[in-house]
Amino acid sequence: MKALCDGNDLAEAVGKAIKAVSSRTTNPVLENIKVDATPGTLTFTATDNELTIETSIVADVGVEGSILVPGKLFNDFTRKLTGERIELEFASGKLTLRYGDSASEFSCASIDDYPDLPSVVEAQSFTTTKKDLKDLISKVVFSVCQDDARPILKGVLLEIEDETVTAVALDGYRLAKCVKPIKATTALMQAIVPARSLNEISRMLDDSTEEIKVLIQRNRLQVDLGHTTVTTILLNGEFVPYRNIIRTVFETVVTLPCEQFSDSLERAMLLSRDDKSNPVRFDISERMLRISSNSGMGNLDEKLSVVTVGPDLTIAFNAKYFTELLRVCGSDSITVKFNSPADPCVVEPAGGSEDFLYLILPVRIGQ
Repeated sequence: MKALCDGNDLAEAVGKAIKAVSSRTTNPVLENIKVDATPGTLTFTATDNELTIETSIVADVGVEGSILVPGKLFNDFTRKLTGERIELEFASGKLTLRYGDSASEFSCASIDDYPDLPSVVEAQSFTTTKKDLKDLISKVVFSVCQDDARPILKGVLLEIEDETVTAVALDGYRLAKCVKPIKATTALMQAIVPARSLNEISRMLDDSTEEIKVLIQRNRLQVDLGHTTVTTILLNGEFVPYRNIIRTVFETVVTLPCEQFSDSLERAMLLSRDDKSNPVRFDISERMLRISSNSGMGNLDEKLSVVTVGPDLTIAFNAKYFTELLRVCGSDSITVKFNSPADPCVVEPAGGSEDFLYLILPVRIGQ
């Protein structure tokens, strides 16, 4: 193999592919990035057997071929060569990089040991915009379960209908649900996508209204981002019947400003950071929300002006669950709906500006 390419393009491509390289794999060959040289193109591929990323750049290819280079080392090294024109040449089991008057060598693994890459053929698909897909992911993915004991909840449920795609994530303490319009779909379908894979897809999306097609077949999902393709396995199993969890009738409804609410909760968390449950108490009355937190590090007692409909209520939550949703909700104010100190609350953007909601379970603290 022999090729010439731009250093910036090389570093960017390797930086994308490395996201699919696992540092904890039991198969050492998966710590490598596969480099394929074909006429006019260098393609970089990495996989951990769950997530596969393939990305291509323009190159002057003199000799075609395929090699395996050590992923982390190659990524760290190419990031330092972004201003150079780089020649890559493979011979006798080593890849030589030439740049300016200098050269470096990398020992390569045997290409024969690399696994066959997954393909998505005869798949169903839906089409949306990059902006909507990015927003859909960001509004729910932080709510997935981190516990290996419930692997199905480490994924996000996608439900594709005639005109919408619904994303749902939950971890047993909170639930996030967001609905976005789609341009077209070939079928009504569902898929449970690993959160890590969705995070990597989201990082590669911009906020444009350019259309993007998402392919889904029985056990895989694939997104084509032009010069980059991301393929992920789907999780098998039954997702929680989330519709049974979300109540539609509430006794107390509070509308409050997001920025002031978030600032108050952040201060409360600073004083309770030694307690992982981050308990914060809400005392709700007609025109006021009193936020209080008590810990060995100090106490907080703040009041926010709010609009309340319904009876007064005292309830407590893990503040982290509110601060995380407030970072992504994109609304100036929210509506929080309650029933009792033991029932979960539902949070929605005020004014019904967008179809998304969060459900959060309360915590029990002393009165």
